[in-house]
Amino acid sequence: MNINYPQVEIPEFTNNKFDITEFGAVSGGQVSNTKAFNNAVKAANEAGGGVVNIPPGIWLTGPIELLSNVNLHTENGAFVLFSHDENEYPLIKTSYEGEDRIRAVSPIHAYEQENIAITGEGIFDGNGHLWRMVKRSKMTDGQWNALLKKGGVTKGEGSKLVWFPSQSSYDGHMNKDIKPDEENALERAKQYFDYYRPVMVSLVKCKKILLDGVTFQNSPAWNVHPLFCEHLTLRNAFIRNPWNAQNGDGLDLESCKYVDIINTSFDVGDDAICMKAGKNAKAREIEIPTEYVTIKDCTVFHGHGGFVAGSEMSRGLRNIVISNCIFVGTDIGIRFKSTLGRGGVVEDILLENIQMIDIPKQAILFTMAYSGALDEKKIIPEDIPEFKNIYMKNIVCQGCGQAIQVDGLKQLPIHDLYFEDIDIVARQGIRCQMAEDIHLKNVTITKEGDPSTKVHFDNETVGEGYEAMISM
Repeated sequence: MNINYPQVEIPEFTNNKFDITEFGAVSGGQVSNTKAFNNAVKAANEAGGGVVNIPPGIWLTGPIELLSNVNLHTENGAFVLFSHDENEYPLIKTSYEGEDRIRAVSPIHAYEQENIAITGEGIFDGNGHLWRMVKRSKMTDGQWNALLKKGGVTKGEGSKLVWFPSQSSYDGHMNKDIKPDEENALERAKQYFDYYRPVMVSLVKCKKILLDGVTFQNSPAWNVHPLFCEHLTLRNAFIRNPWNAQNGDGLDLESCKYVDIINTSFDVGDDAICMKAGKNAKAREIEIPTEYVTIKDCTVFHGHGGFVAGSEMSRGLRNIVISNCIFVGTDIGIRFKSTLGRGGVVEDILLENIQMIDIPKQAILFTMAYSGALDEKKIIPEDIPEFKNIYMKNIVCQGCGQAIQVDGLKQLPIHDLYFEDIDIVARQGIRCQMAEDIHLKNVTITKEGDPSTKVHFDNETVGEGYEAMISM
């Protein structure tokens, strides 16, 4: 698979320096510095660009709006803590999980800006535990009891018991979403403020973006969410959330093109490195796939998936290369997911030189049954998603529940998958259903705990209904 990738453009900045202390910022984590941060960014923008410097210290602030030609730079020892002050986070109409939604404004956000950056060695903390609900099943007894002492509201019983940080969060879940196009939607939604928890870093329709060196952690919902962006570089960063963080994704790259993700570590509560492109028929009205993406030299320590495509992929994902990455203990290693109703095509994707260890579920999973079933009588051809022309080479997994699982659709089987030089130690082997033209070259599956039990495939092609399982 050969793809001629356009070079990703890197932003450049003037030497003008704007220190937040010059705009009245006070460290210590007790005084809100929202005005100081935003006034510094505005001053840099109006001066034609420059560096907004954040020195060592704990800096409490509300949302920061990035503007063109500004580099928000953190010195070593800088800790930016985002407040949870309802007065500083207006509710807005935006996009989340591939749909038009109401959310609180993001702690870091930019809209239609160009030549922007967040750099340095500092930490941005979203104070997400003040926004997120927590499932009882994801905590020890001690952790759960400590959480209850903080107040909040609980709902459910047994394995379905959930803690909510506030009454407004609980009430929002009970009353479900207010749609953004409803009359007086934003005003009515205020009573459920905590329910509309934002993504931490929201970059929409921006160009020439650099995220370099910093740590983004503890986000209220998704951590970093670029949408409709071009020429994005994420490198040398650390993106982290508690392992039990609800919707605590690391990177959700949605309908973006010309992207480099390099030498970045992820340790999160949901999908780690995730490619998205909108959800269902409304999303397909906008023809902006996620494409020309390079991901290399990255490490994922925890997540629902190491590399993930979908499930929102209705505008298409294509021309993506993932190489030299390590996934440690992610629920699933490599995860492609969609469902009827999405439509869209995932194609021309290469994963090579991937090392995985201690994967509880599948090392490699393709599924078209991610969410609930739809009325098949109402399905039109455009609603049927397609996975094809996906290549995996030099993949090693030491320990997993199942080596490879492919579950397609009877309306359109998953097809043209290529596996070469694959070595997996697993409790179960390969299962393919509703799949065609699955090519296996030098693929070895070894039963976990019994090295003498192996299945080796070399230059074999399997199709619909094929099933090869290593017995327990």
